[in-house]
Amino acid sequence: MWYFVSPQIIFGQGALEALDDFQGRRALIVTDVTLVELGLVDRVADHLARAGIETHVFDAVEPEPSVETAQKGACVAIDVEPDLVVGVGGGSPMDAAKAIWVLYERPDLQPAEINPFIHLGLRQKARLMTIPTTSGTGAEVTWAIVLTDTAEQRKMGLGNRENVADFAIVDPEMAAGMPPRLTADTGMDALTHAVEGYSCTWHMDLTDGLCMKAARDVLQYLPRAVEDGTDMEARERMHHAATGAGLGFGNAMASAAHAMGHALGAAFHVPHGRAVGLMLPGTIEFAAREAPERFAELAGLLGLTEAEGEAGARDLARGVRRLAREVGSPGSIADMGIERSVFEAQVEGLMDNAFNDTQMITAPRSPSYDELRELFLYAYDGAEVDF
Repeated sequence: MWYFVSPQIIFGQGALEALDDFQGRRALIVTDVTLVELGLVDRVADHLARAGIETHVFDAVEPEPSVETAQKGACVAIDVEPDLVVGVGGGSPMDAAKAIWVLYERPDLQPAEINPFIHLGLRQKARLMTIPTTSGTGAEVTWAIVLTDTAEQRKMGLGNRENVADFAIVDPEMAAGMPPRLTADTGMDALTHAVEGYSCTWHMDLTDGLCMKAARDVLQYLPRAVEDGTDMEARERMHHAATGAGLGFGNAMASAAHAMGHALGAAFHVPHGRAVGLMLPGTIEFAAREAPERFAELAGLLGLTEAEGEAGARDLARGVRRLAREVGSPGSIADMGIERSVFEAQVEGLMDNAFNDTQMITAPRSPSYDELRELFLYAYDGAEVDF
């Protein structure tokens, strides 16, 4: 038995106008300073004002939000007493909004206590709305919460099915201003969600189609979105692909690329999508030797190969590497400017954090201690995994 959870999703160009008809008294918008400066938060607040909803803004969310930020935001929520919490932004503001909402509803909890095995009893004070401004994380439709423990330099995977948003407003016009680098990073994140959601050991019939369609659209439309940010067909397809992949992997699971990417991102402050996208082809190649079937099947559905087994799985990895080159994503950790000596000095910590990450549980081939070390070192050089 398994569960499929989803917000009510309002999508397409102009979807933001649905806010005009929402009911409520007071909203707390959780976001970052950049989105305030770009005027995107004002767009949301203006629509909420038309509905007669008073808005307050918490804009202190940083990239890879920390536990401390979530706690500060919860204190603001307790003061403001919203009946609607609205996460506006990429994965960081939306994850922060989820955590702030839970801590507002349950001030007796510490962030680390938010887990799938307890009853939270949410929606006594407020509902949650998510509005993505990037096309990648899928956080608008997932119940996962990723917070950074700054003291230990590790990311914590938190969340509970109860804390999925009530409403997700997926309007590609909110992502139209993304610069090429951010478009590429978030697009590779969406692709990683789709591939890992399809291939992880917890994949299911209800998520396979979502993941396959999302992967197909990313391969087709991400290069166009990176090349021309005003190409609204590409923007819309990418925005919907990100949400579809979010529903897919959010109801199945991710896998080893996420576990390794989380570890890399926390230690070296690498943007999430860039980190997991970099780890994806190597983890596919690693799995290809012992568990190639799902990867080869997906590669065939995407038109990347006619081969089966390990050869087909490796063709999928080549397709990922080819897309990364096309959109200007780094092909190795070295390409990010991280010195080898600095990287190797932290490999042990990276391995510990990757092994402790929940996403490693559903990897189709589980690495040993020595194999995980080699996977990180191969990723540093951008080498094809051959073991």
